[in-house]
Amino acid sequence: MKAAVYRKYGPPEVAGLEEIPKPVPKENEVLVQVHASTVNRTDSGFRSAEYFISRFWSGLFKPKFPVLGCEFAGVVETVGDSVTRFKPGDRVFGFNDKHFGGHAEYLTIAETDAIATIPAEMDFETAAALTEGSHYALVDIRAAKVKPGQEVMVYGATGAIGSAAVQLLKYFGARVTAVCNTKNTELVRGLGADEVIDYQTRDYTQTPARFDFIFDAVGKSSFKTCKPLLKPNGIYISTELGKNGVNIPLALITPLLGGKRLLFPLPTISQSDVEFLRMLAESGVFKPVIDRTYRLEQITEAYHYVESGQKTGNVILSVYAG
Repeated sequence: MKAAVYRKYGPPEVAGLEEIPKPVPKENEVLVQVHASTVNRTDSGFRSAEYFISRFWSGLFKPKFPVLGCEFAGVVETVGDSVTRFKPGDRVFGFNDKHFGGHAEYLTIAETDAIATIPAEMDFETAAALTEGSHYALVDIRAAKVKPGQEVMVYGATGAIGSAAVQLLKYFGARVTAVCNTKNTELVRGLGADEVIDYQTRDYTQTPARFDFIFDAVGKSSFKTCKPLLKPNGIYISTELGKNGVNIPLALITPLLGGKRLLFPLPTISQSDVEFLRMLAESGVFKPVIDRTYRLEQITEAYHYVESGQKTGNVILSVYAG
C-alpha cells in the first residue's frame, strides 16, 4: 500500500511516499481503508521531535511508528474474529496518537479505541477533521470546569483547536470572546463568538472584560500576560509548554496558592469522547473548519503549510479518491 513514511526526525522533507506492507488486523481490530486524514500540529510535533520529550513515546533515536496521521476517516474493509462493534462496509472516523497510521491507504485500530461511525450525510473530509483539535479543546474546557454564563476568552480562535473551542464553549453555555486576525473575524463570529477582538488592530490585553477562563489555543500568550484579565479565581490554560517550559512548574504551584491558576491537563481521548463529538456534529452544534486539501503525495507541501502559521482550521489529506 502507499503511505507517507518518515524514517528519522526532522523537517517536512523527512516524510515521503513509499510502498509498505498492508497491515493485518488482530483479533480485536478493524482494518480501515483510509479515504481522508489530516495534517496537524500533533503529526508535525512527532515528526520534528522539536520537544525532545515526545521521543519517549515515539522512539528515542528513530520513529517506532513511521506512518503518521492521528486522524482518519474511511471504510471498514475487514474485522478481527472477536470484533462486534463494527462490520465491513461501515463508514468510520477516529483518532489514534498511539501508533498513528492515517497517512496511509490502510490502518488498523482496536474496536474499543477512539473510533465511531460517520454520520449518514457527512463526507469523509469533514469526518476526518472531527477529532484532533476538538478533543484537545474538550479536555481543557473540562479541566476548567466551564459553566453556563461564564466569561471565556479563546486566544487563537482560528486554528483547529481554537475554532473547535469556540463552538464547544458555546455548547456548554459560555460567553465567548475570541481573539483572531483581521481576515477571520467574520468566520469566528459565524462559529458563535459573542465578541471578536482583532489582534491586528486592538490590543487584547487592554479589554475591560474579565474572564473566568482564558484558553490559549496556539500557545503564543503567557500566564503573566493574561493574569490581569482573569477574575479572582480565573483559570489560564495554554496548549503549549510556554517559554522555557514555564507552564509545567506553574501548573504545579499556582493551584496550591489559591486565586488565579494555570492548569496544564494532559490530553486524552476515548471512544465515548468520539461518540460525543459525533453527536455534536450530527446535530449541527460542531462543524470543523477546513482550510484546504492536499493529496497523499503532497505530504511535504502539506507539512510546510501547516507549520507556516497561516492555516485556518484543518488541513485535509486526501488518501483514497475511489
